[in-house]
Amino acid sequence: MRPFTTAARYTRLTWHLSAVSLHRLTEYRMDFVLGAGGLLLRVVCQVAVIGMVFQQVPVIAGWNYHQVLFLLGFSLLPRGLDRLFTDQLWILARKLVQSGEFFRYLIRPVHPLFSLLSERFLYPDGFGELITGIALTWYAAESLDLDPTAGQLLLAPLLVLCGALILAAIKTVFAALAFWTTSSFPALYAANQLGDFSGYPLDLYHPSLRWLLTWLLPYAFTAYVPASYLLFGHTHMLPWLLLVTAALVTLALVVWHRGVDRYEMTGS
Repeated sequence: MRPFTTAARYTRLTWHLSAVSLHRLTEYRMDFVLGAGGLLLRVVCQVAVIGMVFQQVPVIAGWNYHQVLFLLGFSLLPRGLDRLFTDQLWILARKLVQSGEFFRYLIRPVHPLFSLLSERFLYPDGFGELITGIALTWYAAESLDLDPTAGQLLLAPLLVLCGALILAAIKTVFAALAFWTTSSFPALYAANQLGDFSGYPLDLYHPSLRWLLTWLLPYAFTAYVPASYLLFGHTHMLPWLLLVTAALVTLALVVWHRGVDRYEMTGS
């Protein structure tokens, strides 16, 4: 019963602290406006570039204009969900180990990772990505006259959740490298930039890059694999989705715990 009790406790804490963050967001509305507005401008530029490309060719690697828009929009959903709850990891990568401030997370009566993340749940940028992603995905689906099956509709939330967990796990692994290097911001930034490739068809890329984005840093499972299933009914990669998610989350927790143990031993 203890795992269920612990899970219930952290669920209650997450709910309560999210409410606190939401209250703070209503007090500082400009944070939301700037975060959502900046993201919207970026997506508008991406859509404009895609539009210019498709003015020259009708299909790219077997994908038409609205299918690529669907993929781009869907890629924003797990990103937005991940950003809502885990962007505090950037602070760890940038300065917490180097300055010695991480120690305060070790003396709180909750898991250090939860303690770190809970300092700011509901990042404004995450809302911007979710809203923009939903709008873009909905528009593309309507333009394609997409008629998903009941199974696809039921699986869609799970696909988004798995994508968010993969993104969070990758972020945790690279942020936790700071326990060895004191600052892992450049590595985390580089890994995050690679994630931008997930908003476009993997068929466009060189086989080595496709392998990298599928098996080493599996961003393909956050957007390309789910979108291929929802658009074309491709299921050959879906069985790997849960396995990749579970393996990556496990790896992230192992790296995190070893890093924390090292931090304690060095007395940083």
